[in-house]
Amino acid sequence: MQLSKETIIARANSVCKNTLMETLSIEIVDYGEDFLIAKMPVNSRVHQPDGVLHGGATAALAESVGSFASHIFMDTEKFFIRGLEITANHIKSVSEGYVYAKASFLHKGRTTQLLDIRITDDHDNLISICKLSTIALPKKK
Repeated sequence: MQLSKETIIARANSVCKNTLMETLSIEIVDYGEDFLIAKMPVNSRVHQPDGVLHGGATAALAESVGSFASHIFMDTEKFFIRGLEITANHIKSVSEGYVYAKASFLHKGRTTQLLDIRITDDHDNLISICKLSTIALPKKK
C-alpha cells in the first residue's frame, strides 16, 4: 500500500519534535518526485540584531530541507543520511513573513547526493541559494 502525500508529510513533520526544526518552526509543506519544500516563519526568533533574517537560520533551513529530501528519497531502513557540506549565498534580506526552501537534486547517487536549495519569500523573491552535499552511510546490522 502506497502512503498518501499528506500522510508522508505529516509523518515527516512529526519526527521533528524536540529538534532544531521544531525550535525554528520549520515545516515540510510539499514534495514531488525530485523536490521537497519547507517553510519557516521570519520573526524575532530568527532575526539578526538589526531585524532581518539571520544567515545561520537560513542555512539551518536549507540543511534541514535538503537532508529531509535525501531521507525521503533514500532507503533509510538501510542508510543514515548525513550532511557533508553546505554553502549559502545570501542575495536579499527579509524581515517578516515566511521563507520557503525548495530542495532539488542535482545528483542522486547511491553514496553521495548533491542538492540545490532555493530560499524565497512570500512574494517569490530569491533570498538565498544554497548547495548541500549529503552522504548515505550503511546502518550496521
